Amino acid sequence: MEYVVWFLIGAIVFILGKSLFDFIHGEQLQHYMRRRGFSLELFYVLIMIYCIVIIGFGLIYFVLSMQAPILVEHGELKQVSVFGSLMHSLYFSGVTILTIGYGDITPIGVGRLIAIVQALIGYILPTAFVLRLVQRHDQSRDQ
Repeated sequence: MEYVVWFLIGAIVFILGKSLFDFIHGEQLQHYMRRRGFSLELFYVLIMIYCIVIIGFGLIYFVLSMQAPILVEHGELKQVSVFGSLMHSLYFSGVTILTIGYGDITPIGVGRLIAIVQALIGYILPTAFVLRLVQRHDQSRDQ
């Protein structure tokens, strides 16, 4: 059973990494960046990558919480259904990547490290996106 958990986490991390890499370096982003002005499609791509990261990390929290508690609500370990645990994991993932951090659900143990990595991605993702846009704009202006 433990091998299945690590396989699932590995698959989720691979998908997250591939999605982030393709978002920043992929052909799809470069296609949208060739256009002048605001691109609604590019905005949709940014929203989709945020959704993928929220769901991916939410699934990591969920899978790990099936092994041992990693999220506590209001400082207490509460028993919730499987669906409730999934909803808590997705909610915590969303408020973490968006750096809202209400404090009603907090990570413990390895969940803290995962939350730090996710918050770091939450900070870096928009910065990398803007830097990439500025770089493409400078390249198109030089040509």
